[in-house]
Amino acid sequence: MLNGEKKIARPLRWGMVGGGRLGQVGYKHRIGALRDNTAFTLVAGAFDIDPERGKDFGVNLGVDESRCYENYQTMFAQEAEKEDGLEVVSIATPNGTHYEITKAALEAGLHVICEKPLFFTSAEGEEIKALAEEKGKIVGVTYGFSGNQLLLQMRAMIEQGKIGDIRVVELQYTHGFSSTEDADKFNDAQKWRVDPKIAGPTFVLGDLSTHTYYMSKLIMPDMKIEKLLCDRQSFISSRAPLEDNAFVMMHYENGAVGRLWTSSVNAGCMDGHRIRIVGSKASLEWWDSKPSELRYEVQGEPVQTLIRAMPYLDEQCNADERLGALHMEGLSDAWSNIYLKFAVAIDAKNRGDEETLHSLVYPDIDAGIDGIRWLENCVRSAENGSAWVDFSDQPVGSAK
Repeated sequence: MLNGEKKIARPLRWGMVGGGRLGQVGYKHRIGALRDNTAFTLVAGAFDIDPERGKDFGVNLGVDESRCYENYQTMFAQEAEKEDGLEVVSIATPNGTHYEITKAALEAGLHVICEKPLFFTSAEGEEIKALAEEKGKIVGVTYGFSGNQLLLQMRAMIEQGKIGDIRVVELQYTHGFSSTEDADKFNDAQKWRVDPKIAGPTFVLGDLSTHTYYMSKLIMPDMKIEKLLCDRQSFISSRAPLEDNAFVMMHYENGAVGRLWTSSVNAGCMDGHRIRIVGSKASLEWWDSKPSELRYEVQGEPVQTLIRAMPYLDEQCNADERLGALHMEGLSDAWSNIYLKFAVAIDAKNRGDEETLHSLVYPDIDAGIDGIRWLENCVRSAENGSAWVDFSDQPVGSAK
């Protein structure tokens, strides 16, 4: 169980690029990083494309005015001159800026925590991975939902053979908040998400379902996709070629099949984020709206509801427990869990502790690259008339 005691020798000096007053995700990053005040300390930021607004915001967060910078280039350069300068930076900016900011941060000697999807192409991902290895730095990806500890319970039960051989994987992440064109016109955070120059080659596939895809990999690390088929739609025609709805069929190397539905036009839906894994003996199902419950359905037996934080759960699940079974946890706790693991990974990297890095389960650079490859194959399938494509036959992106 987590209780705020330090996991590393001292808090890491942390900064942000983006995540300002008008952003949708910045607060989630700060909740995650600062929940355990023994892991990170916010000391600097380039919070906004409007420097004055960014400075005002940073000061209101308690950051020294002199360390609220007008842009990330200035921040990286000036922080490098300080004895107490930045050690790690989080990137909470639109997708199209991730590559250049991540590269600049690594070249400035910083560890990086970046929003998803990581970059536009897997070639960019491989280039950044090589640079991170050269610099001896960590690149983490904020798949925030993956910090829900019952996902680790699912992982443990599958490893222990509790559901038998996996046969069917059912994934869904949908909502209805983009059901009308007005969502694109009046919401600044939505506008860039439907602009291919900024968002990249996908909308809901990258914005929503990369979360769910990574969570499925977390739960089933040994399951490899053999081929997939993607059928995507732009029900709001102005969003084309980006999709606001998509279905992805997947065939796995072990013979299992999978289906993913992602949508921002599921009208009336407040939270359609579910994962169901069907095995030869039993099934497991988790739903984001009930994050403290895991359904375990054994064929021929009554349905069991496993509750977060109970002693009958696996130790790798309860290691991330914070509040106890009587008190509900949710997304903010999930973000806190992955940020704490980022801190442990960074500390281990700094100390050359490869054993800890190897055993730690968290969304690292490889997870980010795998998510990009999955998106590349989804786009490739959709653009070829929703044809089946070999997942191992990776398209070649051009690194910048």
